[in-house]
Amino acid sequence: MPVDVKYRTTATATGGRDGAARTADGSFEVKLATPKELGGAGGPGANPEQLFASGYSACFLGAMKAVAPSLQLKVPADTSVTADVGIGPRSEGGFGITADLTISLPGLDRADAQKLVDAAHQVCPYSNATRGNVNVGLKLA
Repeated sequence: MPVDVKYRTTATATGGRDGAARTADGSFEVKLATPKELGGAGGPGANPEQLFASGYSACFLGAMKAVAPSLQLKVPADTSVTADVGIGPRSEGGFGITADLTISLPGLDRADAQKLVDAAHQVCPYSNATRGNVNVGLKLA
């Protein structure tokens, strides 16, 4: 499916899960560390799953803000999206990830909140990228 790209960024990782990553423009740099649960030493540093969880939660909140006006809704200022990302072996071989989003929309009627979440899930780039590949759960807090 073609994409009319409006923004592009570039990041480079070195050293794999125990290395570092940084964007080409230098605005983001992170030390990476493999969690003990995946056979690493743990310690200071982020891992790709934490980065994915951060990106997905921020992007999904942005998608809700983008679709809210078309639904005649307003996203409350104290809205939050928490992404719980898991990684592990797949039954078919290799590794896979899971993602569960918990969305808090304080003060919004539950039916409206669900409508907003469902609409955002259809336009969020992370939701579109994972659809059919990653089990994504959506839950209202």
